[in-house]
Amino acid sequence: MNLNSLSLVNYKNFESQVFDFDAKINCFVGANGIGKTNALDAIYHLAFGKSYFNPIAVQNINHNAEFFVVDGNFTKNDRPEKIIVSLKRGQKKVIKRNAKAYDKFSEHIGFIPLVIISPADRDLIIEGSDTRRKFIDSVISQSDKYYLLELINYNKVLSQRNALLKYFALNNTFNADTLAVYNEQLHSYGTEIFKKRDAFLKTFIPIFKARYEAISQSKEAIDLKYKSDLFDSELIDLLHKNINKDKALQYTSVGTHKDDMVFLIDDFPIKKFGSQGQQKSFLIALKLAQFDFIKQQSGVSPILLLDDIFDKLDENRVAQIINLVDDDHFGQIFISDTHAERTENVIKQTHQSYKMFKL
Repeated sequence: MNLNSLSLVNYKNFESQVFDFDAKINCFVGANGIGKTNALDAIYHLAFGKSYFNPIAVQNINHNAEFFVVDGNFTKNDRPEKIIVSLKRGQKKVIKRNAKAYDKFSEHIGFIPLVIISPADRDLIIEGSDTRRKFIDSVISQSDKYYLLELINYNKVLSQRNALLKYFALNNTFNADTLAVYNEQLHSYGTEIFKKRDAFLKTFIPIFKARYEAISQSKEAIDLKYKSDLFDSELIDLLHKNINKDKALQYTSVGTHKDDMVFLIDDFPIKKFGSQGQQKSFLIALKLAQFDFIKQQSGVSPILLLDDIFDKLDENRVAQIINLVDDDHFGQIFISDTHAERTENVIKQTHQSYKMFKL
């Protein structure tokens, strides 16, 4: 998978910019606030149809403009592919592949396999379960279209069931038959989601552990555990059992939308008991395992984005990552950093072709 060129019009701080890329390593360098991370985010936008850093689409339009266009020319399996993402204020976002607009954005997910490693990943450790579920869902969705559809359908039914619970409370009424329809649908979609998450983590965890060992060269035992209500009961039974609680809360308190991943180091939560270095190694291992899993499933090397990692890691960990990157297992890589000389010195050690973009 290769991105050959990128054109930006009114995207964040870029009014008009064109980049032609090297097939192996590309580095965006310059002072803080100059747009290095924005350039990486534009590449992410082409793969996922949204920003990694700002989910409010209209805020990705340059302040002085009415629209943005991100245009990428790729090569996938020796075939040229053109992806364009555009948005006008007050209108819906459009994603086109080879001049044809997608009817549903979900059809595009997974077409451009991509993994980003960024300081923002720390949210996976410090934020709530929603962030960790999104990580699992994002990885599975890139190789399983049906999973993404099940997820979309589950969330739609969940929203309808919650609206019904609010309606019951506001009107001091209750209709068990209507609720039963939503319960059945939630059970059906939720059970499939649970099975696929469980199967994914059984494959993913050994890959992740191997990556952590390679990066940290340490003796501590790390682990990921999948936490779900569905290990103990069928979802339909849980929904029946918790109906009084749900009526009081006016939302659905059980289901796969409450699942979580527990991050452990020596059997203790890494959030409380892991050092900063251990947490960073944990997150990088998580993302490199994501890379390995997607490559394994799709047979295509994902594009790898490394945002500001040299500033956030000690030299030993940077050296470990560069050694990994030097492996032919990896494809095209994009790096952002504040120090051009430091970046170039590190990149030269890989003996790979590269390009520097000074912003």
